[in-house]
Amino acid sequence: MTEHNPRFAAESNFAATEAQFHLTELFYSRTDERGIIKAGNCVFQRVAAYPWEEMLGAPHKLIRHPDMPKGVFHLLWDRIKAGKPTGAYVKNRSKTGRYYWVFALVSPADGGYISTRIKPSSELFATVSGLYADLLSREKEDGLSPRDSAEALLAVIRAQGFSSYDTFQSHALATEFEARATATGQGIDPLQRRFLEMSRAIAQVGVETADLTESFKVIRTVPMNMRIIASRLENAGGAISAISVNYSQMLEEMSTWVKTFVDGDACVFARMRDAILCGQFLGFATAVEHEMIECFDTNAALYPDCMDAKVEMAEVAAHRQKFLDETVASLVRVEAEAKRFARSVLDMKRYVTGLSSTRMMCKIESASLSESRKELEGIVEQLDACQKGIEQRLGRMTELNAVIQTNTAMPRAML
Repeated sequence: MTEHNPRFAAESNFAATEAQFHLTELFYSRTDERGIIKAGNCVFQRVAAYPWEEMLGAPHKLIRHPDMPKGVFHLLWDRIKAGKPTGAYVKNRSKTGRYYWVFALVSPADGGYISTRIKPSSELFATVSGLYADLLSREKEDGLSPRDSAEALLAVIRAQGFSSYDTFQSHALATEFEARATATGQGIDPLQRRFLEMSRAIAQVGVETADLTESFKVIRTVPMNMRIIASRLENAGGAISAISVNYSQMLEEMSTWVKTFVDGDACVFARMRDAILCGQFLGFATAVEHEMIECFDTNAALYPDCMDAKVEMAEVAAHRQKFLDETVASLVRVEAEAKRFARSVLDMKRYVTGLSSTRMMCKIESASLSESRKELEGIVEQLDACQKGIEQRLGRMTELNAVIQTNTAMPRAML
């Protein structure tokens, strides 16, 4: 029979608790290409509870928590090795065994990687921590490899409505930054606020384009229905048959527009969405790094001789400038795509004008017929409803595009 050890029980309970740090505190670390810690900040050292001499020179996985799915790190390393700045929720473990969560921004830098981290506090964080628990269970029970686990994570993210991990991480960083700013009363600066307006506008454009696509699906049956009516009318159905052919041609042109504007990763909508979300991610990342520079500047005297805060401050400043340059490039892309967007909407409006002509021709023909008149009138009513819906959606898309265009020039002047 095992003797109860009160000290062991107390230590176990302690290890299961969360290591506390304030919402305004930031973590920082810099590693070489192998993930060996070359530098860190006071917050990281304090919360991780490792003495400086133990932390510096140790692998970053020193603080890895067993609750973290391996697939998350597989995805993270795949991305940063490919040169992609990446944001991810991470649960860490201190030397004492206590846990703490961060939203980490990890980016390639000269000779390795740098990472700034904030404390997550949004509702999205609660959702993601639940997803991680499910993924960890699948790794253990189903024997998922790290690669398969990463693919499973991406599948879950897509199921949540995100088109890619880039889309998810942009939304996550903005969401966490907003929640943090609200809780601390810090507010959000104009650059980040404008990116939020653009990202919300493009998200609504996504809703409108999805509805537009559904409208096209509904009216694709109209030419066939018209041909059926024309076949029953024999000689009197010639005009209806001609209208049907004309309508089919217009639908073909509209379908081509949908493929160019909506379908796939290379369409006009996707290119503009991706440029906005890339800029949003970079814009919020620059805000986090700006805070980090200020923290190093304020607390430089607190660091031991083995950690040169001024060197790290210069590292972050150089990295932030690179992010700022990339943010400007994203805004230039958004501006160009917004112009293409406007031209595409004008093209669709011309197709809708042609649709209106077809509807009027159907109405005239139905008035001259006794047989099948009600069926043609039903088609006219269907075209009426669809046309109005399409026109309304195109109008809203034009307004949303105007919001995006308004918000591209000013941020470029701020940078």
